[in-house]
Parts: sequence; structure tokens; C-alpha cells
Amino acid sequence: MIFCFNAAEVFQVAIEIKENGRAFYEKAQNIVQNPEVQKLFADLAREEVEHKNKIANLTAGLPSDIKSPTVADSENELEVYVKAMADQHVFRSCGALNVQLDQIKDAQDALRLALQFEKDSVIFFLGMQEATCEGRDRDVINLLLKEEQIHVRRLSLQMQRMGYCRI
Repeated sequence: MIFCFNAAEVFQVAIEIKENGRAFYEKAQNIVQNPEVQKLFADLAREEVEHKNKIANLTAGLPSDIKSPTVADSENELEVYVKAMADQHVFRSCGALNVQLDQIKDAQDALRLALQFEKDSVIFFLGMQEATCEGRDRDVINLLLKEEQIHVRRLSLQMQRMGYCRI
């Protein structure tokens, strides 16, 4: 089957990813002792909330034809594909988030985990963009992708400023 997702289908998982990002940044902010990293994480947590709200508003404003499935999917292959993509995300469930947070020993660990979270988000949106119909839906997903890429750059720059390797 050739997939042709619409934005509403992708937004459902994106909202969960944003909520997990907010939870991570807020919790990691309390673990890390470095004030510069704490401030960055506070900013990123706020941005995750803003992004989540933007996605919710975009979803609410989508015309009904964009919210409707774009292909017949009697075997729920689309849902399975989206779930498989989302399950690869580092913070797919709250339990996974807590396990990851328990591994943080210092600012470097927190930054590496945050960078992995944002990279996973970029990969998710790239995969969904490729499986989304041409046009407005793909353009909207591209906006979300750019927000994730900005977070990757900010985290990478912070790691460089602190002299940490990104690997």
C-alpha cells in the first residue's frame, strides 16, 4: 500500500511527542545543576508547549476534507505505520521518559538525551512528511520539522559552548 497521510493523522502523534518533550525538559531542568542548561531547558519546555498548542490549533482549524482519511485502509496499515514511526521515538511513553531521566548524571548526559529526543522528532517528521500527500499537509508538517531542527541547533551549540562532544 502506498501511504498518503494527511496532517491530522500526523498531528495526533506530534501532540504526544510535544507533551513528552515538555515533561522531559521540565524534569531534566530540576536534575541538572548548570544554570545555563537549566535556562535552555526552561526555554525549550516553554517552546514545546507553544508547539503543542500550535498543533492543536492547526488541527482544530483543518477543513473536514483534510481530516478525512485519504485512502481506503481496511486493514489499518496507516495506523500501524504511524505507531511504528512514533514507537521509535525516545520518549514514546512516560515510563521510557522516567527511565531515561534516571540515567542523567550531569549536564552533558542531559544535553545528549535532549539532543537525541530532538533528533528523533526530526526523523519522525521527515518520515511522516515523506508519507504525506503533496500540498498543504506536507507544508504544515515542514513547519513542525523546522521547529525541531531549531531545537537540534540550539542544543548542539550549547554542547559546543560547554566543550562536550556530541557523540
